[in-house]
Amino acid sequence: MTFHPRERTADTGRRALLRGVGLLALGALGVPACSGSGKNSRASTVALARPDHPVTLPTFSSLQPVENGLSPEVGTLKVLNYADYVSPEIVRRFGKEYGVTVEITTFSTMTEALSKLRSGSADYDVVFPTPDIISRAVAGRLVQPLNHSYLGNLKNVLPALQDPFYDKGSRYTVPYNVYSTGIGYRTDRIPELPDNPYDLFWDSSYRGKVYVIDDYREALGMVMLRSGPADVNTDDAATIQAAADSLSAMLRAVRVKVGNQAPQFISDGSATVHQAWNGDMIASPSYLPKGVSPDVIGYWYPGGNQGVVGSDMMAIPAAARHPVLAHHFLNYLLDTKMALLNMKWIGYQPAQKTFTPQRMVTEGLVPAHLRSAIITAEDFEKGQQLLVLSPGGESRWQDAWASFKAGT
Repeated sequence: MTFHPRERTADTGRRALLRGVGLLALGALGVPACSGSGKNSRASTVALARPDHPVTLPTFSSLQPVENGLSPEVGTLKVLNYADYVSPEIVRRFGKEYGVTVEITTFSTMTEALSKLRSGSADYDVVFPTPDIISRAVAGRLVQPLNHSYLGNLKNVLPALQDPFYDKGSRYTVPYNVYSTGIGYRTDRIPELPDNPYDLFWDSSYRGKVYVIDDYREALGMVMLRSGPADVNTDDAATIQAAADSLSAMLRAVRVKVGNQAPQFISDGSATVHQAWNGDMIASPSYLPKGVSPDVIGYWYPGGNQGVVGSDMMAIPAAARHPVLAHHFLNYLLDTKMALLNMKWIGYQPAQKTFTPQRMVTEGLVPAHLRSAIITAEDFEKGQQLLVLSPGGESRWQDAWASFKAGT
């Protein structure tokens, strides 16, 4: 069984990269830690993209997209990706169709991935970044602009991700998989959710069996959303401190634990309530003891601007030796049939608009009682994404989380 990449990391999630190559340490990229945007700009600035402040990432005269109408190169396509995050069958089929070898190098965190790109020790052709680092990768000239003439399957993806606010025009990236953050729980212990399901995390009835994701942005962000719509990318010191205080209250009430093992802990009963990513809950039934009905696993997602959604992306490194072949690989993964094959192996939902709740339930990709774990186009239009923070905001979030974890 595979897991979402953030569960494989040895740190506190993918956003731990902010300590290493984020806004607090952009000197490693040779990039000033300031915000900015603009077309055809040579200024290496980092833009803080937001839905109400979309960013068109800059291009550079020294780094242009490949020309139209070129044939794919031959040789070895070098892919830099999380472990087990693309179906081996897709890799085999692509290699056979194009007469090439596909070589996958793995990384555990975005820190490691960007370090590999910076080092120049390997000429990777494809990399899988995330929205919270793409502006820095562009500013550091680590990825190259895309030529959409090779990406006809981009039309298959969710509308909001065809022209995302963090990369207007999909200048450097195309979407891969999507996920939501909600609550995994045992329905045999919680047959009816409270009016505000977030209250479960403070309910002493479940003391010792409550978990939050071991990721400071996810956990603190959830606490902020408990009282209603909130900005989960806030820099406001008072808001962040209030969230930290609520986490401390949670610790006192239920002796909350942190972890990224929702599929196992919900299935074996170690957890009654576990903050969780949707794909984990879809995969959880496979962990159930023999004879236990899958109906004991529930997932709640709030929806609207009280819900957190995210996406993984694909890009082509600046030093790629097979950039045309790389475009074909991206387009291959954006093919609806390949996306379906990929989901069956990975377990996470592709960023495809045809993967509707009705289809996914009817085709048995998701159990009917876990329908809420399916992401819709509306979720990405209205949901919030965890994005890059300012240096001051980042420091406050990290300090709040460190204070909480010191007490666990």
